[in-house]
Amino acid sequence: MKNNIPTVSTFQFLRNANRILRNPLPFHHENFEKFGDIFQINVGFGRKIVFCRDARLAEYVLQKNQKNYHKSNIQTKEMAKYIGHGLLTTDGEKWRKQRRMIQPAFHKKQLALLLQTVNFAIKAELDKIQPGKSMDIFPVFNDLAFQTVVQSLFSGVASQQEINRLQYITEAAQKMLVKELRQPFKRWWFHVGGKIKHHLELTAEAREILKKIVAERKRSGKKYGDLLDMLLEARYEDGNGMDEEQLIDEILILFTAGHETTSNALTFIAELLAGQPPVQEKILEEVKDAKGNSSNLFEFLKNCPYTSAVIEEGMRLYPPVYFIDRVNLEEDQFEGLTIPKGSSLLFSIFEIHRHRDHWKDPEAFNPERFAEGGKKHEPYYYPFGAGPRKCIGNNFAMYEMVLTVAELVSRYKILAPSEEIEILPLITLKPKNAVLKFSPRCS
Repeated sequence: MKNNIPTVSTFQFLRNANRILRNPLPFHHENFEKFGDIFQINVGFGRKIVFCRDARLAEYVLQKNQKNYHKSNIQTKEMAKYIGHGLLTTDGEKWRKQRRMIQPAFHKKQLALLLQTVNFAIKAELDKIQPGKSMDIFPVFNDLAFQTVVQSLFSGVASQQEINRLQYITEAAQKMLVKELRQPFKRWWFHVGGKIKHHLELTAEAREILKKIVAERKRSGKKYGDLLDMLLEARYEDGNGMDEEQLIDEILILFTAGHETTSNALTFIAELLAGQPPVQEKILEEVKDAKGNSSNLFEFLKNCPYTSAVIEEGMRLYPPVYFIDRVNLEEDQFEGLTIPKGSSLLFSIFEIHRHRDHWKDPEAFNPERFAEGGKKHEPYYYPFGAGPRKCIGNNFAMYEMVLTVAELVSRYKILAPSEEIEILPLITLKPKNAVLKFSPRCS
């Protein structure tokens, strides 16, 4: 990149390697504060990565000139080897073809048909909470989010053993990928030591489990009205459906993207609520009114704007997708900045969401920011990405989270033994030591 973008040397990068592996965000923040809204790291071997928290450049790359910017090898190659070549990991015409085909399954009217299934799964998982005991809430929300995806896809036909195995493999592959990305100098060792081979074998096992479930559905001839039915019935413009490998790719991506980000967000939101009893009470009153004035779950969701605002604010402070990466196909210009062809750009959503230029008291938890919804903040608010590649499941995720928070607050007062919220940035922004206590509400 030209125009003398400040550079963090390879020596500084390697010197901080262990710290970056544990949590790269403090290192990024220090450099943003030192150099401004854009800097680059020389990671060695002639490769540089540009880090950016300029919301205007993010908007330009992700929306206004998005055709010139594709995803990097992190997703199209490294992630794809574990979860296949589906919506999340493809670009160009293949991505457009898949998006057009799958989009109808995520229309609001279609999702409304799944709400009862989702709500049932939520209630069943929240039954695992042990009132009066301090407990790490993340495993509960992790299982909850995975179960809602599984039930929405398979309508209860997958065995618990299969579900547990799929969940284990999905999470193990992500941890391996993080090691590869944050320690590129050890990649040779991961190959020689057989770690990458082992995780690829796990991925192959997951694919076989899914193929078995799909084959059983086809043999049964039954229709469940779930996401699997919708994916099996979806057709390209030429009238053909997806082949088996492509279908498995899309299902694997729904597992990864559909449960990972939601479980993270719900955990952070519960931690934020634990320190805000008045916010909990406001949610409770809204939920009571909404239940009395709603004839179905879809209407109930519309009647919970404050609960939605709480979730929006939680994702501002702790965005599950805390960075977005792009590579430009051709040289580009932006406000005097020349971006040479093939530049690696990494946008810090975590930093944009806390930027002093866009948010008053950016570190404070204030759901009233979103009293009018998230649209007014769109130029600098990216909880689900932006532009044509905005997450296809954003509505599904919001519905699931509103239903979960509404049910959780209706059942319990959330208490926090500690006010500190710890983070573990992996492929997504994960919580760490999310220990909370739940006091039952009087019925």
